[in-house]
Amino acid sequence: MSTLRDLFGNTNSFESIHLEFKSAKNGFPRSLWETYSAFANTQGGTIYLGVREKNREYFIDGLTLAQIKDYEKVLWDGLNNPSIVSSNILVEDDVKEIDLESGYVLEITVHRAELSKRPIYLKGTPIGNTYKRNDEGDYICRDDEIRRMYAEANLSECPQDSRILSGFSIESDIDMASFEEYRKLFSTMHPTHPWASLPDMDFLSRLGAYRKDRRTQEEGLTLAGMLMFGKLSSITDVDCCPQYFPDYREYNNIGDNERWSDRIYCDGSWESNLFQFYRRVYNKLTASLPKPFALKDGRRVEDSPMHVALREAFVNCLIHCDYSVDSNIIIESYRNKYVFTNPGTLLIPLSQYYRGGESKCRNTSLQKMFMQIGNAEKAGSGVDKILKGWKSANYRNPDIEEKTNKVILTLPLESILSDEVLGLLKGIYGDDVVSIDNEKLLVLAACASDGYTSNYRIQFVLEKHPSDITQLLKNMCQEGFLLASGIGKGTTYNLNKSYKHSDVQSTVSSTLDDSFSYSHLTGEDHISKEESFSSNVESSSSKEESSSSNMESRRGVIKGQRKKLNLVQLQGMILDVCREDYMTIEEIAKGVGKTIKYLNNGIITKMVAEGQLDRKYPKVPTHPDQRYKTHVKVKEGEYPTLF
Repeated sequence: MSTLRDLFGNTNSFESIHLEFKSAKNGFPRSLWETYSAFANTQGGTIYLGVREKNREYFIDGLTLAQIKDYEKVLWDGLNNPSIVSSNILVEDDVKEIDLESGYVLEITVHRAELSKRPIYLKGTPIGNTYKRNDEGDYICRDDEIRRMYAEANLSECPQDSRILSGFSIESDIDMASFEEYRKLFSTMHPTHPWASLPDMDFLSRLGAYRKDRRTQEEGLTLAGMLMFGKLSSITDVDCCPQYFPDYREYNNIGDNERWSDRIYCDGSWESNLFQFYRRVYNKLTASLPKPFALKDGRRVEDSPMHVALREAFVNCLIHCDYSVDSNIIIESYRNKYVFTNPGTLLIPLSQYYRGGESKCRNTSLQKMFMQIGNAEKAGSGVDKILKGWKSANYRNPDIEEKTNKVILTLPLESILSDEVLGLLKGIYGDDVVSIDNEKLLVLAACASDGYTSNYRIQFVLEKHPSDITQLLKNMCQEGFLLASGIGKGTTYNLNKSYKHSDVQSTVSSTLDDSFSYSHLTGEDHISKEESFSSNVESSSSKEESSSSNMESRRGVIKGQRKKLNLVQLQGMILDVCREDYMTIEEIAKGVGKTIKYLNNGIITKMVAEGQLDRKYPKVPTHPDQRYKTHVKVKEGEYPTLF
């Protein structure tokens, strides 16, 4: 009997958050409805009917075409029976018959249900019959999760932050310093805007911070007004948002699991409403980004695409947050990434998020407030700007994931064409990778960075039509650069590590430039290689100037003298050159007698990763004026002597 490899190729396609296999050998599986509900209520997925599992191995049932036709009828009958499922969200193209040598399989693609149709539940009642997808399992939703789905279904009529707060007043609960600062910023940006001269109450009403319900005649401050301008003690009142706790954490020169080096949070020393939190944290986030010099209408513009992307990501985290969930907004800044975490769920499918162009906001008044001071976008263009900003810097693609009651957006600060990636590609493909065109190089780099790639993921790397990307990937497979697994839209691509390149293999493996980069990235033991890799370093002549006598003694002072260095000794020289001040790669190369290309092929990057060197611009590794300095904890004598 054929295994699942007949369907998915040479890969381990185990069940996951988006993939489910169900055996139908003994009849139509009733558990299929639970998976249908779970996929529809989360991020969608694909069910393969006619596949069974045993000991983490998957086998084709061997169903006949007649059996598949019968199961299709059961499926469609159930989808249109309210006593079985609450709503049918499938169309004809979502159900396909797949003919394999070992039998037929029914492929059922379930998309995320529209907000207005959620929750999708079974047996005519949502309580106890509504499912969600976590990892590779289907789980019953809690009652509060079901209520939240119903609330989200009505967001277009009643946004979350439009709720009127009874018993709250401008005099007692609004931080007037924050409100006045906002008004001043608004007037500066819109000096002729009719709102600029309105009384405070009318201005708050225009923003959505104060509202009157025409039907009930109730009026007062809204949740949006309190979150944006309120005093902390009022925001965290039990009748407002008791779980409110925005938190910024900065991790500089330390690992992800270490304690933060700086933190901005609600410590009681300042009125940490959203406006003040944004003003303080945004400056921290962008502190190390390069500021371009450009003129527009005679005025300097300091916003780069990266600034815009970072601002959009930050504001999106605040305006799409579900403030009814007992969880925190967390903004994290690492040396190699930014991470934005907000409570709640995505209101659109992940595929639509990446395509952009559609805007569904949980807190429309907060969105309006940030828009009025130039810090938010509408109509889905915010996501476009995030993707465009990161692409402009050749960074790896932003990644967004939805976990239980929270959304996590990660913006990597790792170049898709970093030294590590290029070293890995050259280690696999040799000099052939240097001669291929730029589009193919970007595909290989994306595949190396993420571990695999697909047509969908490449759409965010190249500005090409999906059908053109399909042809490009097909050509790269034929040329031996990639290996394909799967069928149709589920096809994924991996680097062909058995690639036979055209250059002389002995040449590639005989230099530190190639072999070190490959061994460093694959985790192979390279100590013995380091010891055998040696190069002749010419010592400084009497005419050359040296930054210190110590450096002279290490390099040698006799003109023409040649010494063999292993990698550890070379690192010691680099640490000496960078000990007093930040040095450019050109200055380092001159100081140690190596070429820039030689040092750029993984050596400097490895020393940064190991904490031996610090970058002057840690969050922008590709900064045009990047410099390096010996880390303060690497003291004299902590590295081996050269001779």
